[in-house]
Amino acid sequence: MENQGQGGDRITSRLTQSEVEQQVLLLPFVALSAYFVFEKGQFFVMDVKDSLGKDWTFFGTFHANEDLGNYVMIRLSQFPVEKGLKPNDEVSIMELPRQDGEGPCRKFKIEIKRQIRLFGVDIWGDLNV
Repeated sequence: MENQGQGGDRITSRLTQSEVEQQVLLLPFVALSAYFVFEKGQFFVMDVKDSLGKDWTFFGTFHANEDLGNYVMIRLSQFPVEKGLKPNDEVSIMELPRQDGEGPCRKFKIEIKRQIRLFGVDIWGDLNV
């Protein structure tokens, strides 16, 4: 997991095989703590827009684990299936600026990148499906 950009406004993580199979995204607590108030056992809702402009609603929960530390599990519902996500795909989430008249709910954008080999060189390309 890697925070890029100023103020942690981009959260980036590479998917593991188990995350793809379970249709979840696991992130360290600190990656999302600036955006949500977490209570153990309580759900939070994350409204997300993909690269094609489709709106998604993800549900997440906070977990405390002595071995792993505090983390957040975001259930991605049908997103991984519809997008054809694979292990090692890079998922980036960033907050969208609030528009005038919008309520207090935060909205996010999600981007997916996949490593491809082109002319013998590995490059990362946007997955726009």
